[in-house]
Amino acid sequence: GEQVRGYFGVGVEGGSKPMNLGNLVRSAHAFDASFFFSVAPRLKLSDANSDTSNAEGARPFYSFAHPDDFRMPLGCRLVGVEITEDAIELPRFRHPTRAAYVFGAERYSLSPKMLSLCEFVVKIPTRFSINVGMAGAIVLYDRMMTQGGYGRRVTPSGGEDVPPPHTWGAPLSKPRDY
Repeated sequence: GEQVRGYFGVGVEGGSKPMNLGNLVRSAHAFDASFFFSVAPRLKLSDANSDTSNAEGARPFYSFAHPDDFRMPLGCRLVGVEITEDAIELPRFRHPTRAAYVFGAERYSLSPKMLSLCEFVVKIPTRFSINVGMAGAIVLYDRMMTQGGYGRRVTPSGGEDVPPPHTWGAPLSKPRDY
């Protein structure tokens, strides 16, 4: 695919589990995030022992003590990832060219203050909550797929990429005649 224009950052509010933070940072680094941030952190990035990509030092990392202190680059739009009643389902969301994605830490939602700073709130349409590292990977993959210039998907046969209409075969057993 062609290079995505713009940039994005990834952050977490309140993270307390080092493995989850590490997975989020690793996913963000893999998808080429421009920066990372934490808001009201309960641990340091250096505690994120699952980040084997050593993202710290490779990208800017910002830490804000409270949502009131949170700052973004000019023109950057804040996207909260949270399960709320009026959140936009991720498959229907058009990612901003310049965005920062903020995730709630495990067992905690984004705070009302953090949600109030978000221009958009999106949710991943899953049956139940997933960990923050996995949520980050899904959101960033969706951004890449929708902004990466990949075009239509190809099929192994090289044929049409629309599935044929379903046709019902003969019954597998005869109905009972009671």
